[in-house]
Amino acid sequence: MAEKSKNDQQGPSVSAAEALDFHAAGRPGKLEINPTKPMATQRDLSLAYSPGVAAPVKAIHEDPSRAFDYTTRGNMVAVISNGTAILGLGNLGALASKPVMEGKAVLFKRFADVDSIDLEVDTDDVDEFINCVRFLGPSFGGINLEDIKAPDCFIIESRLREIMDIPVFHDDQHGTAIIAAAGLINALEITGRDIKTTRLVCNGAGSAGIACIELIKAMGFPPENVILCDTKGVVYQGRKEGMNQWKSAHAVNTKHRTLAEALDGADIFFGLSAKGALTPAMVQSMAKNPIIFAMANPDPEITPEEVAEIRTDAIMATGRSDYPNQVNNVLGFPYIFRGALDVRATTINDDMKLAAAEALAALARQDVPDDVAAAYQGNRPKFGANYIIPVPFDPRLISAVPVAVAKAAMDSGVARRPILDLSNYARELSARRDPIASTLQRIYERVRRQPKRVVFAEGEEEQVMRAAVSYANQRLGTAILLGRDEQIRETAKQAGVDLNKPGIEIINARLSRRNGIYADYLYERLQRKGFLFRDCQRLINNDRNHFAGAMVALGDADAMVTGVTRNYSTVLDDVRRVIDAKPGHRVIGVSIALCRGRTVIVADTAVHDMPNSEQIADIAEEVAGFSRRMGYEPRVAMLAYSTFGHPPGERSERVQEAVKILDKRRVDFEYDGEMAADVALNPKLMAQYPFCRLSGPANVLVMPAFHSASIATKMLQELGGSMVIGPLLVGLNKPVQIVSLNAKDSDIVNMAAIAAYNAGA
Repeated sequence: MAEKSKNDQQGPSVSAAEALDFHAAGRPGKLEINPTKPMATQRDLSLAYSPGVAAPVKAIHEDPSRAFDYTTRGNMVAVISNGTAILGLGNLGALASKPVMEGKAVLFKRFADVDSIDLEVDTDDVDEFINCVRFLGPSFGGINLEDIKAPDCFIIESRLREIMDIPVFHDDQHGTAIIAAAGLINALEITGRDIKTTRLVCNGAGSAGIACIELIKAMGFPPENVILCDTKGVVYQGRKEGMNQWKSAHAVNTKHRTLAEALDGADIFFGLSAKGALTPAMVQSMAKNPIIFAMANPDPEITPEEVAEIRTDAIMATGRSDYPNQVNNVLGFPYIFRGALDVRATTINDDMKLAAAEALAALARQDVPDDVAAAYQGNRPKFGANYIIPVPFDPRLISAVPVAVAKAAMDSGVARRPILDLSNYARELSARRDPIASTLQRIYERVRRQPKRVVFAEGEEEQVMRAAVSYANQRLGTAILLGRDEQIRETAKQAGVDLNKPGIEIINARLSRRNGIYADYLYERLQRKGFLFRDCQRLINNDRNHFAGAMVALGDADAMVTGVTRNYSTVLDDVRRVIDAKPGHRVIGVSIALCRGRTVIVADTAVHDMPNSEQIADIAEEVAGFSRRMGYEPRVAMLAYSTFGHPPGERSERVQEAVKILDKRRVDFEYDGEMAADVALNPKLMAQYPFCRLSGPANVLVMPAFHSASIATKMLQELGGSMVIGPLLVGLNKPVQIVSLNAKDSDIVNMAAIAAYNAGA
């Protein structure tokens, strides 16, 4: 069977149009380069370039290792391909591989804070490729080879490892092998098997298949207990057809000639081949408690449903995110390089690979923390047959895997800069996470597990339609477009948006059988506020926010998203007529801002114009609760233009009084104020106030007024390059989110997902 292993790319289905729009929006592509030093003055430029660069140039000439101290080399990996085996698409050439390589570079940064750049080498000649990469070596701390066909990839990696003094790692081979090995360690434990007497059959003799059996043999599997198969059948001693030196190294003395024969009585199946390669009959013939890793993508060799029909005792893993136990390369390569770079390793050896596998396996055996369990909505994953591999958004990965890899590099003698305090190293790694991306990932994962019906109130707008299609494509639930059917379909046709798919509904408020019920509901709420019944009828028939709000209030939809065509305050007024605050809660607006990997939550960014002390205290409590629901332990700073009484002023006094109110309430989160923003966010400045109650820089900022919150978040976004999500509505009795005027489809989808997430809270 032809190998199709590319597990780090599997995910929710998306349309070609969505993918093209995503890559073309804003700056084309997925990467940019930003300076890490100030470039504001002539002196800055003199230090950054001439004459300042002369000093590090001379230092590196005298001692080449100083390049790690004075340049980006120590945190820079090159992702290199010639495009001869792109995903499951085949040999489409170097240039066509660039989107994939950029994506790989983004994953390095997102998961392990490793800077990376993609290089596409336009040659199929092995020697030319090797020479190109070897001479680029001084630029990088590591080389990640990607999407290179077999057997060229074996030759290229082997020779580059010999001639280069930095890690060279072909992720298509070793990444899959490491994650599969981690799952196998735990599957063996659950089934009580002894590695010395366990039989394994691997179907697929490409780069990933060869790497898998090499690593499991390094784990301790006896070579005679491992059978490799390819499209010609069993790789046995004496076989001539379709052989090469890499297959021959794993040929065994056996009478078996077919995959079916090899699997009879076998304990383990590793599939790195193609859909349908493993049949129900083969599964039935395997030993008790079989371990089946069907890792072909996008379709596994056999699905868990097919196995469940004939075996109830099997442990299964696939390469897909919609099944338990996903063998996902993103669990490996970012963290392996992180550890290797941090000790300046000269290579990535078997000891380091096995250490990564052991660390992953150990992580799956630990109790799952709240911020991972949140994605499962009460169904906390627990070590067992359906949880033998950690999930990619587990925040502990960054502090577990690199530490194990770094230690193995030191123990095996390939580290050039040992780390003396591994506990402190683990703490430093945890601080490098990208929390907001993890949060969004957790939100999407939980909603996929319990899909929700979300009504998109402005269904006739093109970006809303695209967002609805994306919501359905990502298996988040049903997207309900509110509007005139003919108008929606005509706009969709002109825009090239396909609405004829599962998960998309269109509702016209005027024609709905429910509008009489909604009008009665609205009249009951508004009859003592100057509204006649016909006023309420008119609002339900003609105003989509009122109709959508009534749908959510009466349970015909789980959540609602709106705001593309109207100002925020106007939409909020519409929603508040239909939906109340939660009992005992205050409705506020919360924004999440991410700048250079650091996340802060800001409130109130939408509702209260000039809150009094009592309201500021309420806002602090509400946003602290929101912070915890999103997976952050709140450290709340209540901001003002002054810090602890200087300079004095009426606004600062309100904040001071709010602190006293929280003191009386005996709340269970860290808070303090009043303080200026720089003191709240800068640990050195905060240290000047030893009486400050916060244990570290604030991650939640309570603003003294709506205008200051709005100004601050918008300036962060426009001048600081921050990613800002929100304002999010918090405190309503039903989940509603309001996007900004003319929001992009990606923003609308994020808000819809957040609304759906809150529907399950």
